Amino acid sequence: MDDAENIVKKLLAGDGPAENEYVRLLENYENREITEWITAEAVRLRKQHFGNKVYTRGLIEFTNYCKNDCYYCGIRAGNTHASRYRLSEEEILECCREGYKLGFRTFVLQGGEDLFYKDEDIVSLVRAIKRTYPDCAVTLSIGEKSYESYKKYRLAGADRYLLRHETADEAHYRKLHPQAMSLAYRKQCLYQLKELGYQVGAGFMVGSPGQEMRHIARDLIFLTELKPQMVGIGPFIPHHDTIFAKEKAGSVELTLFLLSVVRILLPTVLLPATTALGSVTGDGRERGILAGANVVMPNLSPVRHRKQYDLYDNKVSMGEEAAEHRERLAKRMKAIGYELTVERGDAPEKNTHRLDLCASPEPVGGFNRRSV
Repeated sequence: MDDAENIVKKLLAGDGPAENEYVRLLENYENREITEWITAEAVRLRKQHFGNKVYTRGLIEFTNYCKNDCYYCGIRAGNTHASRYRLSEEEILECCREGYKLGFRTFVLQGGEDLFYKDEDIVSLVRAIKRTYPDCAVTLSIGEKSYESYKKYRLAGADRYLLRHETADEAHYRKLHPQAMSLAYRKQCLYQLKELGYQVGAGFMVGSPGQEMRHIARDLIFLTELKPQMVGIGPFIPHHDTIFAKEKAGSVELTLFLLSVVRILLPTVLLPATTALGSVTGDGRERGILAGANVVMPNLSPVRHRKQYDLYDNKVSMGEEAAEHRERLAKRMKAIGYELTVERGDAPEKNTHRLDLCASPEPVGGFNRRSV
């Protein structure tokens, strides 16, 4: 216990614990005294930098096609049982129109790594959104791309980019991904995104198959080195059409503990109470916020497609997880002392890298290909 207390003190002092110290700290996540201490400090820092505000992002899952075959994912290329769909630019912009009326000022365009959408398609879409809603932020979450592609999206006006690293340990990464994929390349993409001036989001699954405390320790060390503006952490949830179908879901308690630890490590980070956390437990959103998170991401996707974006089993997309029920979510946040706010919600810790956005050419016509 004394050892864990010393590690907590080191963490709070801003001295990054070593890998073995993180392991000892994580082994105490069920220790009530340690957990309450860590949580209280996380909440204090969260309120210091953000008050009681909870930022909302409108999530638009615009394609569930993916060229990759990540072993844990329900929309992986090799899943022949997945019911596939794509949205057209017109359909995506309709989601934005509805979202703007509901009070969303950030749109998150998320999809599998779908080669159907060329760079010019993404550029056209980003420009159309920024032209119509200049007071809104656009976040992309479309996977690994080249530096030149990322630069094109940034020049078009994209503000943020989410790219979870999933695990910072090479051996663990190999257990979760096919040989064609590379952890080194994943990390390279994250650093390139920072170089281009994006607000960058990384993150990992808690309790993924084969994960050990030392792997999580390496995740925390990597986040400290990367210094992203956003971190997405959620429990692993198995999908019935993957090789990990019979694995158990990640621990809610460890996920909440890690949210608090990340808040202490990166006090100004944008930290979501994730959909996965809300899928594992009905009060996951609230518990995430009470652990130090400050972002929620309700679903703006067309209702008819929400069940098809099936990353894992029992993924919630209706009720308070649905953007159209924003007021219900606001009441739930108010009940625990927090306010759902209508703001872009940019990270206070700005990226020190900048890109000359004046180089962006005039908008061109959209791709306007119908969904399939």
